[in-house]
Amino acid sequence: MASRTKLTDTATLELYRVALENAETQPEISAIMADLGYDSAVIAEGKALLTKTRTAYDANKTEDDETSAAYADFSSKKEQLEDTFNTHRKKAKVVFRNDSLTADKLAISGVMPRTYIKWLEAAKKFYSVASADTAVQGKLARLKISVDDLTAANTIISELEVARAIYLKEKGESQDATKGKDAAFAKIDDWMSEFYAVAKIGLEDNPQLLEALGKTIRG
Repeated sequence: MASRTKLTDTATLELYRVALENAETQPEISAIMADLGYDSAVIAEGKALLTKTRTAYDANKTEDDETSAAYADFSSKKEQLEDTFNTHRKKAKVVFRNDSLTADKLAISGVMPRTYIKWLEAAKKFYSVASADTAVQGKLARLKISVDDLTAANTIISELEVARAIYLKEKGESQDATKGKDAAFAKIDDWMSEFYAVAKIGLEDNPQLLEALGKTIRG
């Protein structure tokens, strides 16, 4: 059998499924394994562990897919706000280049914050202040930033915050599902390790039968 560490989860699940199925249904293998304590009842225990592992794997895969989708949505909205805010911020810096008080009020003085939280706070402040100040709106209108543009940007911010919350939720659920999957695999790996150790003893003189369980004898 190939090393477990070199097999994918799906390959491992299939390997174990075939091994247990053949151990139960091939008469010669079944008789030898039963004599060594692996009768149908014990094989059923292994199959039950395998079913739990498959369920844990499927749940983890689902959570991973949901996390990927949530991240894609978050990333798309973040990129949308970045493009909008970058353009509006550059225009506003021109409009208020000689009005440091308003520039500070709009949080556009200095360089653009790099960290996500500080960047988002800067965007929120810019759009909330601009949306509430008609004098600012009048000056921004000179460079084609309308009230509707400001409203749309505030909407994007709200959608972005929701998308990030969903992404972080899905990410946490995916991490929990990964732990569950890993725990399930640890149990079935341990069970199958003993199963193969016993099979190697019982089927040592029948390498072709051992191969039916996915294991080969070396040397």
